[in-house]
Amino acid sequence: MRILAVAQNTFREAVRDKVLYVLLFFAGATILGSKALGWISIGQDIKIVKDISLASVSIFGVLIAIFVGTNLVYKEIDKRTIYTIICRPMRRWEFIVGKYLGMALLLAVVTVSMAIITGGYVLLLGGALDTTFALAVLLIYWELLLVTALAILLSTVTSPILGAIIVFCAYVVGHATTVLIDLPEQFHGTVAEKIMAVVYYALPNLSNFNIRAEAANGVPVAPEYVLWALVYGTIYTIMLLVMASLAFEDKDV
Repeated sequence: MRILAVAQNTFREAVRDKVLYVLLFFAGATILGSKALGWISIGQDIKIVKDISLASVSIFGVLIAIFVGTNLVYKEIDKRTIYTIICRPMRRWEFIVGKYLGMALLLAVVTVSMAIITGGYVLLLGGALDTTFALAVLLIYWELLLVTALAILLSTVTSPILGAIIVFCAYVVGHATTVLIDLPEQFHGTVAEKIMAVVYYALPNLSNFNIRAEAANGVPVAPEYVLWALVYGTIYTIMLLVMASLAFEDKDV
């Protein structure tokens, strides 16, 4: 019950954040404006609209997770409202999990809303939706949950600006992790190669959640792959939340 109370309060607090509505406005404008790029490719407009719209759901969802998530714990400490919470019979890990669940609920509402707008727009343009489209939205949401866990971890140990920069860099690198091990020959056997290998295995490979191309082209995706990606994301998310709880446990507020 204590966790749910924190989650509900976090959700109510997040929906009052003006940054959320600014990002949603640009997300909607990008989705509706994707038709303009579709006109360039004759006969491929529906595919381009699907691809750009799903990319918008992912990118603006990540921006919401970054700008709202990295402020969650820091803002409570900065405004000293944390004292009214931790003086109650509540464990600190319950506070972290409650904050995370509140953000997860917010991202679920945002993701479903943007997916409904995208789906309605595609149908209005004469396109069709299939199971792969729904699975692509599901994996985008799972990716957002992972990014949110990282944002909350950094919210407990650093400032919102530095945390936002680190999370955004992790998101970019997470979609291009193969470049970390696909190095030129001059790097072979060097310390830089070993460091890159450590970073490769430490960072989650976010491209595992990207099936936008398959959704745009109507290519079926094996259910086993989707299940594996969900388990992969869940493991990383749990690890990050455990690290966030441990960091907040030792934090002097």
